This record gives sequence, C-alpha cells and structure tokens, in this order.
Amino acid sequence: MSKRIIGRPYGDTRNALTTKITSWRNGAILALLLLVRLAAVGQTTPSADWLFRSFDTYRRQALTEKLFVHTDQAFYLTGESMWFKLYYVDGTYHKPLDLSKVAYLELLDGSGTSVLRTAVALSAAGGNGALSLPTTLPSGTYRLRGYTNWMKNGDAAYFFEKNLTIVNPFRRLGLKLPRETVRYDVQFFPEGGYLVQGLTSRVAFRVADETGRGINARGWLLNAKNDTLAQLTTQHLGKGSFTLTPGGNVAYRAMFVDEKGRTFSQPLPSIQPQGYVMRLEDISADQLQITVTANVPNASVVYLFAHTRQVIDFAEARPIQRETSFRIDKAKLGDGISHLTLFDAKHQPIGERLYFKRPTNPLAITLKTDQAAYATRFKVTLTASVQGSEAAKAGSTTLSMAVYRLDSLATSPSEHLLSYLWLSSDLPGPIESPESYWQTDSPQLREATDLLMLTQGWRRFRWNDILTPARPGFRYLPEYNGQLVEGQLTDPQTGKPVPGVLTYLSAPGKPTRLYVSRSDTTGRVYFELRDFWGAQTVLAQTNPADSLHKLTIRPPYAPVSGPLPLPEPAVSESQQETLLSRSVAMQVQQTYWGDQLLRYQAPIVDSLPFYVRPSERYQLDAYTRFPRMEEVLREYVRGVMPRKKQGRFQLNVVNLPFNELFTDNSLVLVDGVPVFDMDKVMEFSPLKVQQIDVVSNNYGMGPAMFNGIVSFMTYRGDLSGFPLPANVVKLDYEGLQLQREFYAPRYETARQFENRLPDKRTLLYWQPNLSVDVNGNARTDFFTSDQTGTYLIEVNGLSTDGAAGYQRTVFTVQSRPK
Repeated sequence: MSKRIIGRPYGDTRNALTTKITSWRNGAILALLLLVRLAAVGQTTPSADWLFRSFDTYRRQALTEKLFVHTDQAFYLTGESMWFKLYYVDGTYHKPLDLSKVAYLELLDGSGTSVLRTAVALSAAGGNGALSLPTTLPSGTYRLRGYTNWMKNGDAAYFFEKNLTIVNPFRRLGLKLPRETVRYDVQFFPEGGYLVQGLTSRVAFRVADETGRGINARGWLLNAKNDTLAQLTTQHLGKGSFTLTPGGNVAYRAMFVDEKGRTFSQPLPSIQPQGYVMRLEDISADQLQITVTANVPNASVVYLFAHTRQVIDFAEARPIQRETSFRIDKAKLGDGISHLTLFDAKHQPIGERLYFKRPTNPLAITLKTDQAAYATRFKVTLTASVQGSEAAKAGSTTLSMAVYRLDSLATSPSEHLLSYLWLSSDLPGPIESPESYWQTDSPQLREATDLLMLTQGWRRFRWNDILTPARPGFRYLPEYNGQLVEGQLTDPQTGKPVPGVLTYLSAPGKPTRLYVSRSDTTGRVYFELRDFWGAQTVLAQTNPADSLHKLTIRPPYAPVSGPLPLPEPAVSESQQETLLSRSVAMQVQQTYWGDQLLRYQAPIVDSLPFYVRPSERYQLDAYTRFPRMEEVLREYVRGVMPRKKQGRFQLNVVNLPFNELFTDNSLVLVDGVPVFDMDKVMEFSPLKVQQIDVVSNNYGMGPAMFNGIVSFMTYRGDLSGFPLPANVVKLDYEGLQLQREFYAPRYETARQFENRLPDKRTLLYWQPNLSVDVNGNARTDFFTSDQTGTYLIEVNGLSTDGAAGYQRTVFTVQSRPK
C-alpha cells in the first residue's frame, strides 16, 4: 500500500495571497519549493508523485477568482435604483484579492439579452455602485451576473448569478397564468458518475419544473417487466436517492406522480458492462469511508485524490481486485466543498464525488438596535459586533449593510456571502434556496446537503488540462490596471488576421489620452485604459498609409449561451394595492428628492496629458491670431517646421538634443486623435484651437517610437468638426461606473423634522463599506421615513483572512401619536 496524506497547508499554500500570485507568475521557483516540500512530507510511488506535481503545477498557473454581489434588495420597481457591493476574493482561501481592477455586471432577461450592463472599479476592498432601472423594462424575473475578464477563461457557470424580480408599475403586469405543466425535468446521478453492471450504486435524482424549481413527487423504480424495484420519494427541493444493482441488458425507468396526481417517467442512464463504483459513507464524527468496487479484469491499483478548492488534502493508493476502501480524517479536509476523485492504474479519472464540510469558524456578527420600535422620522442607532477570526479581532473586517421595508413583495433574500463563498460558488449555476443549507445542523440538513453534492456537483476544470504537461493557455488577460479594450485586425478581402500593425485608440477630450498597440500573431490588439470613467466616445484606427485593414473592437462582456430558464415573478393581481403604494412612494421620492438622489463623486484622475510635460506649450489666445494654420506654426511655434514634400504637407519636430529636424513625420494629434494627413491639419481653422503642445524629442509609447509630438487641443476637446478619415472606428464606450452617493435625509434638528416634503423611502439605509474598529465593533445611524411597517437589516461581512459572515434583524416603525 502506498499512502500519502497531505494536511493543510500543502506546498506552503497558506502564505499571504501575494505569495500565491507570485507563485502563479514564477513557475520555476515554485517547482523548486514544491520539491523541497515533497521531500519533507515523505516518499510516495512515482506515479502518485507525478499526479501531485501535475495538479500543483496547474493550480499555481490557474489562479481562480470569486465575486459576490450584495444587492440592497431582491425586488425592485422600474424607476428605482439597485445598489450593490462587490466582494472580490481569491477562489481558494477567500481572502480579499487585489488583482483584477474591473468587474462587469449585467442584468439578463429570459432570452439571454443583456438589458443593463456596467463596469465597476475593483480593489482589495471590493467595489460598489448603483444601477438605475429604466421604466422601459417589462415586468419579469431577471438574472444579475458578475465576473471579471480573467474569470471569462473558465466556465460561465461559475460567474456570480442571482435572480431579481422587477415590476414595471407603469404597465399592466401582463403576467402569464400559471399553466398546468407536465414537462418535468428528471435527472439521475449515479454516485461516482456511472452505473456498472453487477455493482451496487447509490443513485441520486432530481425532479424539477421547466424553470428549474424542484418539485415534490413520489414514484417507483421499474425494470423492463414493470416490476417495482424500489419506492422513490423526493426529500428536499425535488431531490432524493435510491440504491440499484443493475443487471446486464436490462432497461430501467422511474415512474413519478406529482402532488396533483400527474404521472411522468424517465429512463435511467445507460449501464456500463465494466467499470468502477465509489460509495461515500459518513461512518463517524471524525471519519469518512470511500468504498470502491470494480468488475474490471486485471484491475491492480486505484488512487483516491482529494482537494478542497485546489488545495491538496489527501492522496492514497490501494490495490484492488474486486473491492477496496479508503478512510479519510475529516480534519484533513478543508471547510466547504471537497472533490474526491478516483484514478485507475493508468492515471485516468474514473469517478468523482463531492463532500461538504460545514465551516467551523465563520464570522459571528451580532446586530443590535437601540430600540425595537421607532416612530417615523426617528433616529436609529445600530451597533454591530464581529467575532470569529484573528483579523476580525484586529478590526480588519468590512461590512455591507442594507435596511429596507418588508412586505408581500420585498422578502428576505435566499443568498448571503457565507453561503455563496462556501457552497454556491463551487457549484455550477444558481442554487435553489441556498440559505436552506445553513439552518441549524441536523441529520436532515446533512442529508439534504449530501443530495445537493450528488445532484449538482461538477468541477471547475478538466482533468485532461491538469494531466497534460503543456502549460495552460488563457484567452483573456487579467485587467491589472484598468479596462482592456480588445480589437481584431483582419484583411477585409480574406478575413485573415493581420499581425504586426500599429493601432491607435483615442478618447477625445481633456486631458489628452492615446493608447497604442501592435497586433499579435492572431491579429488581436489590446489597449489598457487607466482611470477611464463614464461613457465616452473612443476612436480606433490604423495609419491609412500603412494599411487598409478592418479593425473591429470587441465588447468586454461575456457572451450568453442562450435563453435562461427564469421563473415567473411571484407577483399576483392580489398585490396590486401593495404595488400601487410602493409605486406612488417611488414617484414621490423622484419628484421631491430627485436632485439629491443623483449625486456623484468626481473621480480622482490625472489632469496631465499622456506625455505629461511638453517641451513647448502655446496658449494661442496669448498670441496674435492668424487665419491660417501654416501662419501660426511658422510665426511662433518654434519647435515645429511645416514643409511640403511631393505637394503634400508634413510636420517635422525639432529634435532638441541635437538641434536638428526629425526627418520623418512626427506624431500629430487633434484632441488626442492621431492625424496622418497633414493637409487636413493645415486646412483646419486655428481659431478653433486653444493650445498647441510640442514634445521635442523621441517619445516611446509601448510598441511605438515617435519622432516628437505635436498636439492641437480645441476649446471643448471634441474635435470641433475636424474631419476624420473613413477608416476610423467610432463608438461609445462605457468606462468605469462613476461613484454614486447614497442619499437619505436626516432629522437631527426641529427644522429638519418639520420639513413638509414627504419622505416615502422604503430603502432607509445603504452602506457598502462599514468599517469595524480594533475591538470588532461598528456603529452607525440613520433615520426612519414616513413609511410605517417592519424593516429588515441585512449585513454581510468579510475579514482580511477570508472569514465571511452575515446577520439579519428586524425592527418596526410606527405612526407618531397625533
């Protein structure tokens, strides 16, 4: 027996996150460190060693990211704003990450169309912002999804996803009547992956409607003769299980009956004549047992390999003929979802099982208001206490908080940061009622969680990618400093990519912005936009004298595979009165408080042009004005010499270090846009130009070297009618979302309290970054509105050492006695 048990950490992977990123970048040094670590833990069989090395090499090169979006609510009216906080962490230890600087959020409708999208600035503290929901949106369920550019290298099923209900009060609801559907989706999941002839398997199943919601059903397992082999019953959200020892050449099916007496059936998966079956048993409070049975001739050895979010926890090789078993100490497994993968003697994966270990030390967040009930326009003081990790004790925790009114429309959300990081984020797609798996621990809850592991588990990667020695290729780059604008340069005749061509991207305006890229072997170009905020017009082009190639700018958003199975919103005609009340409240707020609701923080950006300081600067209003550009340049712009060559103008800059003219054309810009036809510059009215800058030396910019720069800037920075060539690609590009300020009135003085403006807020407070002090405490306050009712305080939190937590509490608002 060859055995290897690797405790956490492995390969020193509990070092700081910067070590992990450095590891990812520098494979040679880490390979050496890994050799040292392997020698320290002991010898293994060469085949097992090779497997460990392959896995560790892959995970160091394939850094994973996770993104969680805390929205202020889950139900909205069109015309309202959706406030959000982004938690951005590494995928292994859930520590705040400072790699990607941009996150993308989209709101998708049932057809998979993106109806709203935005780019949000990211940092180690995450990101935050708001989306205004336009009144053109129809009522329905929408899916909010979030990701980074780097995350697009993986499966889109691991993007953050969350369903939201949006109702348009200005249109008839138009909700579809619930139809008596008989189209159920029934899926079977043999434990380990396969049904094998003559080997007993546990088979999990899930029964769901067309929207993916699990339904209650009972049924029978039948053979080809319609003999009943087992009784079937769903246990939690449409999931259940049974055992089966399949025979050869036998077809099995399951017959179900739903709660309304409708019957439906589904055949079981095909049966393999030979193979392996694995069975996981929770044999004690401290140990798991994995039993492997096989009917493969000449089976000799099997390997069980366990990892938790790509940290190796356990590995063991055992001989096998018909049956063998492994035992794993639960203490060796990390918190959350562990993958247990079975390999045969040829190192081919032959089965996999997921196991969930409930986190033992989450953040414990306690919320306390100074009162249980308040009058309208009254101050609420809230204290939050955080415990549970060393970072929390040191005050290195950030909370996000929403306070909103509960009614028949707005209910508590079913997902929070704790459930997402430890459960949902490691399973594909949306999980139905994820919060239900975080109730008080019980045998029923453990069984429901295990059924989830059996029916919804798959891995983030393919083992072929890990076991292949070639370095993995990544299509999308991480956005270290800002948005990466990707373009494609092709030959318009053949459609083939064109490599090695300089391409320019500009954002006309002040300050002058220019980005340069040379197309790679696939014809792709990349422009890195730093501090690019708000919607702006960008212009992309190549030098028409060098090429007439086709340039296409690609949007940064990930494609959607197709229509989404979104449920109908849980809104009925009986809730019209509640809808009307909230709609009136929203319109009142827009009418009386509209100016305060749309306040933005001005971003801090560099006001200097990309070349920083020119050699010469001319404010033309300080000089005699001439009607022709040639006169301006000849009369007082000393560093530029306009000349004609073969009947066409060219502008040459004086190379100051050598006091001689550059022989080739310099880079000429109009409001940051490169111009290659100097005749157009000479025809342009100098009365529209406010300033001319001259850089009188060689200027390197990425892949390009320019013989000086001449920059013309108009008064408004909008080109002022300067004619652009036909090859320029012009498009509106959404930069990073401007930071919007959440506004809520305060009633601290008698004058403020007696303000006659109505206050109909249902969202009383939103704070995306509530800091905790060194004692683990945070304190904040806000004021109630004129709306009575029950209000929910929802808090998510994350510490710098990756501990997550959440908490909710309620209070009431009552009318003031008259």
